Amino acid sequence: MSSFGKALGKIFRKDKEEDKEPYLNHPIIYLKALPLKKLSDVEIIKREVKAGNILIVKVTPLVERSIEEVEKAVDELCEFAESIGGDIARLGEERIVICPSGVKIWRESPKNSVGG
Repeated sequence: MSSFGKALGKIFRKDKEEDKEPYLNHPIIYLKALPLKKLSDVEIIKREVKAGNILIVKVTPLVERSIEEVEKAVDELCEFAESIGGDIARLGEERIVICPSGVKIWRESPKNSVGG
């Protein structure tokens, strides 16, 4: 086995000592990727975020069906994120990320950006 393989084995071993004793008493937060295929998927997304999960939502499937429904879905998700104290941001042209309360998305200010 290569040294790289051994290092990965140590990193991903299931019986690590740290795993036997919880060092943080926080619930597990999942990062999930979901497609937005229809407007009713907004309720699934809200439920996941309310459960404390962070979602990366691909909007392309709904864009192909209806731009108006995408706008409505994104508006609803923005209002939802604000109402629960969460956060929402665009990730490129095809995705948005939605975070529960207590998780904020870092945004670089324009004056600190490259060339600005």
